[in-house]
Amino acid sequence: VHLLESGGGLVQAGGSLRLSCSVSGYINSINVLTWYHQAPGKERELVARVSSGGSTTYADSVKGRFTISRDNANTMVYLQMNSLKPGDTGVYYCNAEVVITPDEVYHYWGQGTQVTVSS
Repeated sequence: VHLLESGGGLVQAGGSLRLSCSVSGYINSINVLTWYHQAPGKERELVARVSSGGSTTYADSVKGRFTISRDNANTMVYLQMNSLKPGDTGVYYCNAEVVITPDEVYHYWGQGTQVTVSS
């Protein structure tokens, strides 16, 4: 199973970016897809997650600014980031809860994509 993030970059405060993450490999199904943020010198923190049924959860710091979504085939997850702030700077990681068989459920990580927000 392989996860690949894209869409990071340098943006001014108040700007927008859209991150994408593709999930590929031998997959029966994907349960939860989650975006995490790791700011410089800090621990990785949950930003947003979306269940297979479409239910979403957001960190308080991004509510009203970020939107997570997944495609109908459930192999892509997106993070639309608006009204970006310098505090949003860091590496964004995609995490997928993947069902290989009914008895084998694993979490996989992407390599991360860098987001830098200038003030």
